[in-house]
Amino acid sequence: MNRLHLNKLLNSKQAIAYFVFLIFGLIQSGCTTVGPDYVPPTMAMPEKFNKAPENFQKVKAEDSKKETTKPEEKEKPKLVEPKDLVKWWKTLDDPLLSSLVQRAVKGNLDLKLAQSRVKEERARRGVARADRFPTVTGNTGAARQKSSNQTGFPGQTNSLYNAGFDAAWEADLFGGIKRSVESATASVEASQEALNDTLVTLVSEAALNYVEIRTFQARLAAAQKNQKAQESTFQLVQDRLAAGITTTLTLEQARYNLENTKSQIPTLRIGFEQAMNRLSGLLGKFPGTVNDELKKFKRIPVTPIDVVVGVPANVMRRRPDVRQAERKLAAQTAQIGVATAELYPKLQLLGSIGLESTSMSSLFTGGAGAFSIGPKITWNIFNAGRVRNNIKIQDAKQEQAMISYEASILTALNDVENSLIAYADEQIRRQALIRSTEASQRAVNLSRELYLSGLKDFLSVLEAERSLFSFQDQLAVSEGAVISNLIRLYKALGGGWEPIRENAQAKVPTS
Repeated sequence: MNRLHLNKLLNSKQAIAYFVFLIFGLIQSGCTTVGPDYVPPTMAMPEKFNKAPENFQKVKAEDSKKETTKPEEKEKPKLVEPKDLVKWWKTLDDPLLSSLVQRAVKGNLDLKLAQSRVKEERARRGVARADRFPTVTGNTGAARQKSSNQTGFPGQTNSLYNAGFDAAWEADLFGGIKRSVESATASVEASQEALNDTLVTLVSEAALNYVEIRTFQARLAAAQKNQKAQESTFQLVQDRLAAGITTTLTLEQARYNLENTKSQIPTLRIGFEQAMNRLSGLLGKFPGTVNDELKKFKRIPVTPIDVVVGVPANVMRRRPDVRQAERKLAAQTAQIGVATAELYPKLQLLGSIGLESTSMSSLFTGGAGAFSIGPKITWNIFNAGRVRNNIKIQDAKQEQAMISYEASILTALNDVENSLIAYADEQIRRQALIRSTEASQRAVNLSRELYLSGLKDFLSVLEAERSLFSFQDQLAVSEGAVISNLIRLYKALGGGWEPIRENAQAKVPTS
């Protein structure tokens, strides 16, 4: 019987609560939202990049030894499409590089940290959304209390038992909660763009380290080849000295030339080993993990056909750092509304329903039921300007976010322009080094012949060999720089990521 009575009591109180919450829902539907509505910023953009694609065509024509078509019939530089940017490293046609990129995306710790931050921001958004709904808490307790001798019941002792539920709900009259959710949502999107930016950086750094490794290998190969050539020269001079047709000075000159070349090799090996260790770190592995795969000599990847990057506006829409700055601006704009809502009254509906009794045996009887329900209004009437100054703070932070957004665009434009310049002009430098290396090789052969025939002294041989080694080393560095500048160009264009669904993990396509 007691349970039946309690159910009737609870049902009646629930009906009242539902009615009041309905009223507050209707109130909330007519609420206003204070603070500025976010409008994506617009910024004047140049129509095209300053570095014209004609430079690429010029280098391509110069690099081609056999012309089969007229210049005007040449294929125009290819426009870099968004789908190509997602997997740009495949244009280098190096399966090992592609494998290393995939492993870096899977194991890199910075990328995992960025993914964890996305999870954190999503949870924060969940906290902000929870403020839209009522909170219900259950409670139960027992207390033994004695009244003061100064009261009307001196020294009286009694017990109090209770059990029930408390509920509270705030009507979002001025949109403070709504703005908070807007800000949290934009922060989630900003963290996702930060993840994308980390991915872009990771892929480019993995490729740059790989090219650096291959560059060191090419430089080592050139140094070792020159060492062998200079050892042959040194042996030749020794034989001529033994025959009495040269001097000890000539032998010592050949010796220091040889030893100088030998001294370069350990430095190159140090750089080679350190580059492999850096690549292991990018993969989230211990130093030396990838050494066995990379120690075998392989030429530096060749550059693809010439590229055109498109218009600046499209590049800006793809750059994750620009997108992140824009989302941070949106989040901060919503924070102005959150701060502004503190100027206005807050309306809450509070309610409780439960059982109270001075004895445990009567707690679940019909007369133990109790409830309370009603609105609560709070208003910061005087707070010494704290709320208004907080609004000014949020306004200033929005201004800073806007400046950061504009700065990110300028940085992105500079990155692309500088990468275009470096890529085009380094190709011109490489062509000059190819010609100088070929000429230097001919000079070495000719100087040896003239020395052996007695028409030139040994200094001409030394100078030619030193020049050949220098040009070969510079050429290897330049070939690495060309492909490295192309990688930086792809990075500047925002290549290396694709749009990701909110609940999906960041990944790089394998095909």
